Amino acid sequence: MRKFSSLKRLMHYINPYKKTFYLVLFFAIVTLILGTLVPYLTGLPTTEVAKNVQQGEAINFAYVFKWLVVVVIVGIIYCGTQLATGWLMANVVQNAMRDLREAIETKINRLPVSYFDKNQQGNILSRVTNDVDAVSNALQQAIVKSVNAVLGIFFAILMMFYINPLMAVISMIMIPTSLLISRKIVQVSQKDFQQMQNSLGELNGYVQENMTGFGVLKLYGREKETLAGFKKVNHELRHSGFRAAFVSSTMQPLVQLTAYATYIAMAVLGSWNVIHGVILVGQLQAFIQYIWQVSQPMGDITQLSSMIQSASASAKRVFEILDEAEEVEVKSAAVMKTPVAGNVAFENVSFSYDPKKPLIKNLSFSVKAGETVAVVGPTGAGKTTLINLLMRFYDVDEGKILIDGVDTQAMKRSDVRALFGMVLQDAWLYEGTIADNIRFGRLEATDYEVVDAAKTANVDHFIRTMPGGYEMEINAEGDNVSLGQKQLLTIARAVISDPKILILDEATSSVDTRLESLIQKAMDKVMEGRTSFVIAHRLSTIREADLILVMKEGQIIEHGTHEELLQQQGFYEKLYNSQFAEETIE
Repeated sequence: MRKFSSLKRLMHYINPYKKTFYLVLFFAIVTLILGTLVPYLTGLPTTEVAKNVQQGEAINFAYVFKWLVVVVIVGIIYCGTQLATGWLMANVVQNAMRDLREAIETKINRLPVSYFDKNQQGNILSRVTNDVDAVSNALQQAIVKSVNAVLGIFFAILMMFYINPLMAVISMIMIPTSLLISRKIVQVSQKDFQQMQNSLGELNGYVQENMTGFGVLKLYGREKETLAGFKKVNHELRHSGFRAAFVSSTMQPLVQLTAYATYIAMAVLGSWNVIHGVILVGQLQAFIQYIWQVSQPMGDITQLSSMIQSASASAKRVFEILDEAEEVEVKSAAVMKTPVAGNVAFENVSFSYDPKKPLIKNLSFSVKAGETVAVVGPTGAGKTTLINLLMRFYDVDEGKILIDGVDTQAMKRSDVRALFGMVLQDAWLYEGTIADNIRFGRLEATDYEVVDAAKTANVDHFIRTMPGGYEMEINAEGDNVSLGQKQLLTIARAVISDPKILILDEATSSVDTRLESLIQKAMDKVMEGRTSFVIAHRLSTIREADLILVMKEGQIIEHGTHEELLQQQGFYEKLYNSQFAEETIE
């Protein structure tokens, strides 16, 4: 069934542990055989007692005790094989889910930046956590129970035919009836389970976004609007969740109804057969138990139905990530000549995020090694896009980007990005020590190199005043250091990576004047001898740039030094004078 094809794909992750899995199946079969024998074995002493009473003889306690001992021994072995099945299955499933999570993490690292631009982080996180957990829980319970159900029904039917074929044939009517009911209900409820998992992903994404911007939300008093948005998404989740749960819950009572009808019919027919000597009392007792051994697995299957459907929907969402197109690497990658100088050239570059809305068209310029290039322009001019293309976060639609004469599209992305260091407006630190966060730029760096990088970035003094110094732990939110300190730490991280080309994206736009001066001095040190691209809104910080590129609507409309652009009395001169006037008023 195509609806559950995603569950079939999960067997790829079970295969490495198939020996253990086969052992699980072996113990499951032994358990079922023993469970199937118990009703027949318990029927033997019952028949003996009934015969003794009917014939007026003394009860044969030796015979009864012998078979009761056999039943106890079989029961103990039955429990032991059940425990072994559960323990081994837990190992198989947890190992398979570990491999699945690692596959997802590996895949995420291979996905293009555009995927994360188009999808909510919370939704992606929900697929990696909630959806994988749903699959894990289903596999843990569903596989063994499904095997038990199918084989249990098979063995019970064999014993029913052994006791009385006619009664067995009549009893079999409940199986296709139950399967037909289950099939119809699954067809109706599967789409609701898919919608439920999608709504859960949207809810996680919504909550994460609002938790991230909680301070801004409180500042502007948007609690009511946010709550209204949450209620809308939550209502959609409630609606699809209710439909999925209710529709699937109707399966069990309807299936049990067929079992009760069969039970009543067989009780009447079996009693008639006992009276006429067709079967024995103990056999009727065993037959009735076998009816329950058929109906109980059918009930288990119906109980598992909602879990299996939810897992199928979750697996589909997980495999959607694993099936995403990866960044394609060239087969025979070009290699940069060493030492890398850092010459950069754009040749007739065109690019658009949406083919219907061209952004950059026939962009051309060149930068010599060691020069500082400032990129300025209004919001939406294409400044950040230019950097994304330079780093190969996106590939150009037409044209070439050359570094020391080598086309970056002919190189491995990792080799291109290894040439760059970045300092962004939104300084990102991860949970770990200050030293670890600096060393993130080059993991093999020594402690001496970490300290040296911190000194270059003018952050060594700040670090030494912190409790624990370089071994102080940055918390998960990164809010136990100031914004300026974060920015200086990211500069130190860039320093330690020793990049040939440096990118500074609005690095001083969110700090006060004192810290701006400190950060600017640190950046000046880092920029010495390196090709640097600076994106800045504060034009006063780029007066010393070797080249200023003025962008508007994806085009370079002016270029030159600060003085040359002022003399042209064009767009840059107006932009600069407007900012200068604002600074004077301040």
